[in-house]
Amino acid sequence: MDGVVEIITGRERRRRWGTTDKLRLVAETEEAGTSVRAVAARHGICESLLFTWRRQVREGALVGALDIPMFVPVQMISGATTSPSPSAGHPVRPASVSRAAAATGVIEIELANGQHVRVGSDVNLSALRRVLAALRE
Repeated sequence: MDGVVEIITGRERRRRWGTTDKLRLVAETEEAGTSVRAVAARHGICESLLFTWRRQVREGALVGALDIPMFVPVQMISGATTSPSPSAGHPVRPASVSRAAAATGVIEIELANGQHVRVGSDVNLSALRRVLAALRE
């Protein structure tokens, strides 16, 4: 094996892709006029891998650091009126959920733009993520 050089021109096997890289490549496939095949060839990966990542993004299984749910201040209310939350800096409006709805495990989410989402306690987490992401846009 003296002086023998082997050049491998095929696709690299078993590369570990980070979440940010995956999301960047998926975003690249969604640009107008771009095909999955072209993106895969440009980065030396299989098209099926890009299709898998695209499906994971749609289902909410592949999310970036900015898409991770964050904790927000919560204030329990018992009456019809409350005082503003000092930590949030925004007035907290009382929830209009009936006692029967609260007893059955209904969760009400009020978004910053004033929209309300009510879901049961058995809601599918990935479906809820997709709904909340769509309402934020």
